[in-house]
Amino acid sequence: MITIKNIKKSFGEKTILNDISATFYDGKCNLIIGASGSGKTVLTKCMVGLYKPDLGEVLYEDKDMLLMSTAEKKLLRQQIGMLFQGSALFDSMTVQDNIKFSLDMFTKWTLKEKLHRVDEVLSRVNLQGSNKKFPAELSGGMKKRVGIARAIVLNPKYLFCDEPNSGLDPQTSMVIDKLIQEITEEYNITTIVVTHDMNSVMEIGDNIIYLHQGELQWKGNNKEIIFSENKLLNNFIFASEFLQDAKELRMMEAKKGS
Repeated sequence: MITIKNIKKSFGEKTILNDISATFYDGKCNLIIGASGSGKTVLTKCMVGLYKPDLGEVLYEDKDMLLMSTAEKKLLRQQIGMLFQGSALFDSMTVQDNIKFSLDMFTKWTLKEKLHRVDEVLSRVNLQGSNKKFPAELSGGMKKRVGIARAIVLNPKYLFCDEPNSGLDPQTSMVIDKLIQEITEEYNITTIVVTHDMNSVMEIGDNIIYLHQGELQWKGNNKEIIFSENKLLNNFIFASEFLQDAKELRMMEAKKGS
């Protein structure tokens, strides 16, 4: 579990985050949503230690990351997996070497142990036999799955996903969402997903926070979001007439089921 308390961050005179508090739970897909410039990326960078907040606390379980020693931070970072927006694979490395990279950096395992672990995570993301391929030989969805495999190779307790469906078609996006959800539940990971994808919000949004211009405007889940009366949130999610109709349909279905 990760808890942030009263996070504030400014660059010069511009306030990017203003008093943000939230909890991100184990075994849940925790989503951070909001328009471009709302502070999502800055918040996640504060949470992983790339930025230092001006004020506030970032608690991993019950320990404030901002007060940790260098050695403690190094151990914590080994427990954090990252899935980047563009997958961020090394083009000159094979799939196997991309995934093994973290094992080379952070473990003293034998080569046999490392290769066995690479095979395990490739199997988990349904890419068995792709070890010797290069990123240029992979589709966008396959690259994302390699990125997920690399992110979980060290058995992280925390997983950060930055726009995991960016650039993917709807069907492939659903596959990636389902995979992230399955891995989160299977390994009881605290997963934080930054996304603009409303399908992801509706499908895997176990715990959602909505940011607007650096302020926390709403908290809830994908069941509650359709009943929200927050105008800023509704304008963000249901901006088009089509999505507004979808919201009304979901509300009708929810009332029938209650």
